[in-house]
Amino acid sequence: MKLYVYCLAEKPAVQFAALAAPVVGISGANVEVIEREGLSLLVSRFEGESALVTRENVLTHDSVVRSVLSETTPLPFRFGSVVTEQQLASYIRTHREKLEMKLAQVRGCLEMSVKIIWDTDETKSGSARDDLGPGAAFLHQKQREITGGEHRAEKAKQVSLWLSEQVEGLVKQEEVSLCPTEKLIVAASHLVGRPEVAKYRGRVAEALKTQPELHFLVSGPWPPYTFSNIELEVKTRFGVS
Repeated sequence: MKLYVYCLAEKPAVQFAALAAPVVGISGANVEVIEREGLSLLVSRFEGESALVTRENVLTHDSVVRSVLSETTPLPFRFGSVVTEQQLASYIRTHREKLEMKLAQVRGCLEMSVKIIWDTDETKSGSARDDLGPGAAFLHQKQREITGGEHRAEKAKQVSLWLSEQVEGLVKQEEVSLCPTEKLIVAASHLVGRPEVAKYRGRVAEALKTQPELHFLVSGPWPPYTFSNIELEVKTRFGVS
């Protein structure tokens, strides 16, 4: 039987034993806390080679990671991390230094997410022409799309810089994706210290009032998924054969 691995954390396993109720993992298996190389890992026993990507399984994975969020900042593993105990031990031993560096980066932090939608007539560049032949009309439409795309890309860049300025001093790390589509133009993930989350929310709410043409979707706090890439996608699972 293999192990399904949810996350790891710095605190000793004994401190997780105080959880109010047993935590249920993938396939209804009980979640256990094991220690390897001084790190605590949340795992459950798993039969099979891989976990199906279903809504239920994804939500279960997240609920297990969240079960220790009030105790510590966990380092989530990628969904579907199924390994043998030997592979897990080898991975932790080989990557311990990198894992400890990642834990240090997210220590005492939570992840907040901001998506910004630009839903305005400004996204349309010019108007359609009715006085052109089919070929000219096609070229005109393509030119409008190119011009509009360039305009949205510039707008996305400006909004991204503006958002970074608004949360400056409250964010330890950020990952920003520019999405110059018709509506969604910026998607940002911010690593925020736990004591700063309320202030962060307030800062973003105030910023929203100054940009009536923008719509903000703020979510979180989450475990630091975006900032926890611990390279589980390498050649073979956990980088071991």
